[in-house]
Amino acid sequence: MSQATRILAALILGLVLGVFMAAEAPGGAAAVNSVAEPVGRAWLNGLQMTVVPLVIALLVTGIAATAEAAKAGRIAARTIVTCVTLLWLSSSVGAAVTLGLLKLFPLGETAAAALKSTFAGAEPVGDVPPFSEFLVAIVPTNVLGAAVNDAFLPLILFTTVFAFAVTRLPEPPRLTLTGFFQAVADTMLIMIGWVLWLAPIGVAALAFRVGATAGTAAVGALIHYVLIVGGTGLILSLFGYPLAVFGGRMKLGRFARAILPAQVVALSTQSSLASLPAMLRASEGLGIPVARSGVILPLAVAIFRYTGPCMNLAVAIYVAHVFGVELTPAQLAAGIAAAAITTMGAVSLPGTISFISSIAPIAVAMGLPVEPLALLVAVEMLPDIVRTIGNVTADVAVTATVSARAGGAEDGDERTEADAILAGSQG
Repeated sequence: MSQATRILAALILGLVLGVFMAAEAPGGAAAVNSVAEPVGRAWLNGLQMTVVPLVIALLVTGIAATAEAAKAGRIAARTIVTCVTLLWLSSSVGAAVTLGLLKLFPLGETAAAALKSTFAGAEPVGDVPPFSEFLVAIVPTNVLGAAVNDAFLPLILFTTVFAFAVTRLPEPPRLTLTGFFQAVADTMLIMIGWVLWLAPIGVAALAFRVGATAGTAAVGALIHYVLIVGGTGLILSLFGYPLAVFGGRMKLGRFARAILPAQVVALSTQSSLASLPAMLRASEGLGIPVARSGVILPLAVAIFRYTGPCMNLAVAIYVAHVFGVELTPAQLAAGIAAAAITTMGAVSLPGTISFISSIAPIAVAMGLPVEPLALLVAVEMLPDIVRTIGNVTADVAVTATVSARAGGAEDGDERTEADAILAGSQG
């Protein structure tokens, strides 16, 4: 049984037991809940304690690797510029789509109140400054203070600037610094692996509290959440088709037929990396030269998570919706920036890990609680299917676009650089 399946099974078991005991033995449910609540909160704290060092380390290593690849040649540079542009587009458009879906299909007040009541003490973590002060507020005067206070947006800005500065160092100190941060990231991943090994216990404890407190309304709320976040990802995924048509100069029907086998592989594996051979065959069927697809696709798989910004931000916006928070322009701007930037640090992370490390900084940057993430991660395997299919579609669309705009360039030497980045990526 996979880790995601074990976590989902624990969620279902906890919900069922909570609902049953609340109905049949309220006293017993209260006694179990008094134990389940601290267990669930301790598990969540175990995940949260790794987020700051992990995000910093992944941003430094991700940006350093991306900048190094951009030096290899024009096709690699075009690929990176195209991917970064689309990440920001995914984040900004995803915010609008999520808000639109929630306006059309809001969570019922009863279900929202029931779900919110299960997270005792989980309130917005702080105020976001007015938009007029936004640009000043994101520049940290004390980066250590920003880290201690979970001020993620200033911390992300500093880390991004720091990472680009690292790329300007001579090779010996640059390799020393990137090696250090890679070691930090690897260590954090080991620690998160240990915490996630206990995930069924933590999720079952949290789910029991939800079931005992909110009853069956919680089930409806989780289904609503999956539909909203998955719907946002699906809508943004459809943008890959016009990108291939207008950017890659492909006929719609031809692109749709060529990409379908890769999408089926993505559906079955939930892994962009595992879908790479199918994507290469799709590119070949579209007439893209292997000398180009062999460079562009590995780079896209390694650094490009097109559905990451829109769906990660959708989760944070959904949390705001549950807590009745009216998001201000400054909060949305903070979320859009955090979602677009942190996605570059999601390389090589399994879905259950990237869920916390990618969304917690967004939620904190927007002044939202992170406690609900410990429960929502249990149903991530369902939206993750949409994520992977959207990423695969966008990867091939980007390959077609960059190849069509590359003219006669045949930067064969870039293959080595792309392969080096891909070797460090595990999905």
